[in-house]
Amino acid sequence: MERGVPVEELTSGASGLIIPVFRNIRRFVPSPASPLRVLLFLHSLALWFFRFVRRRSPSASRTAATAASPRRRSSRGSWSVAAEEEDVLRRRAIAGGVKMVTTSEEGGADVACRCRTFVFVGPRRSALFCRSWVPVSGDLRGIILIIHGLNEHSGRYSHFAKQLMTCNFGVYAMDWIGHGGSDGLHGYVPSLDYVVEDTIKFLEKIKSENPKIPCFLFGHSTGGAVVLKAASYPYVEAMVEGIILTSPALRVKPAHAILGAVAPIFSLVLPKFQFKGANKRGIPVSRDPAAMLAKYSDPLVYTGPIRVRTGHEILRLSSYLQQSMKSVTVPFLVLHGTADRVTDPLASQDLHNVAASRHKDIKLYEGFLHDLLFEPERDEVGTDIINWMLRMLQPQSL
Repeated sequence: MERGVPVEELTSGASGLIIPVFRNIRRFVPSPASPLRVLLFLHSLALWFFRFVRRRSPSASRTAATAASPRRRSSRGSWSVAAEEEDVLRRRAIAGGVKMVTTSEEGGADVACRCRTFVFVGPRRSALFCRSWVPVSGDLRGIILIIHGLNEHSGRYSHFAKQLMTCNFGVYAMDWIGHGGSDGLHGYVPSLDYVVEDTIKFLEKIKSENPKIPCFLFGHSTGGAVVLKAASYPYVEAMVEGIILTSPALRVKPAHAILGAVAPIFSLVLPKFQFKGANKRGIPVSRDPAAMLAKYSDPLVYTGPIRVRTGHEILRLSSYLQQSMKSVTVPFLVLHGTADRVTDPLASQDLHNVAASRHKDIKLYEGFLHDLLFEPERDEVGTDIINWMLRMLQPQSL
C-alpha cells in the first residue's frame, strides 16, 4: 500500500466531523517565527472566552430556562439536565424497538436465538443500554462482545450477530455513554477512558455469567481503539482469547500542530461546545448506497457537530496508542479497507508490524471503505472474522 493514500485528518468514525471544530480558527494560528502573532491570538482567544462567559450570565440563563422546553436547546446550544434526561428516555425507547432479527430471519432454524435488551449499570452508575444474541441450539463455541464506533450504536450489528450465531457464537453489545440508548448527552463523550472502563466491567459480567466459554472483544473505528486499550491491561488480556479490530482509529492527528495544544484548553473550558462549521457532509463510509442511507437516517446515529471534549478524547487516546503499539501482546486480527478515508489503514499495518503479540494477523481489503461490516461484501468480512476466531480456539479443542 502506498504511503500517499489520502486520509481525512482528525476523524474517527465521525465521517469528517472533527477537523472543522478547529479549522475555523486556523486563520488565526501563528507561525513559529511570529511571537507577536502568538500573543495577539491568545489575546483574541481570551476576549472571546470572556464574551462567552458574559453571555452565560444568570439573567440570560433564567430567560433561556423559561423559554426552553424538554428536548430543546437554548439559543446558546446548551442542554438542561431535564432536556438531557428526556432525550435519553426517547433514545432508549427507540433502541428498545430496534429489531434484533429481520422479519425474514425470524423463525428460521439456522438463526433461532434468545435475543434480549437490558440495561447494565456501569462503574459511574451510568445506565448503559446492552443487547445479546444467543443461539437456542448447540453448544456455544465462544462469545464476542461488540464495541461500536463513534456516533453509532449496537443495534446496527444485528446482521453480523446473525452470521456469528449461525456458527454457534453468542453475541453481546453495549452502547457507549452518550450513544444509542445509554445515559448521557447524545454524541458527547466526557472521557474515552470511561468507555474503556465500561467495556471492562461489561466483559467481567459476561465472563462471570459464562465462566467456561471463551470470549473475544470486537471494536470498530474508535471502538477499536477502546478495545485495544482495554486489552492492554494484563487481567483483561487473560479474560479473552483475542481481539478483532475493524478500521481502528490508531493514528488521528490535528490539522495543525498548534491545534493539538489548544484542544485540551477548549476541552476543559467548553467541553460540550459544538461548532456549527463542523457539521459538514460526511465522507462515504460504505460503497453500498442502502447502507449509507440506513446509517444517516437512523435516529440513534448522532449526525450533529462533534463536541470539543469528544474530539480531544479521540486525539488523546490515539496519541496513547501510537506510543504503546510495541507493547501490545494480546492476540489480534486487524482488518482495514485500503480506500478508508476516515481512519488510516497504514496505522493498522504499523500495529501489525511492531506489536509484540505472538498471534497477530492483518487483512487489507482493496478498495473497501470505512464501515467494513456494511460494505456489499460484509459477509466475506464476517467470515474472515469467524474463521480467525475458530483458529484461535483450535488449541483448546485438542
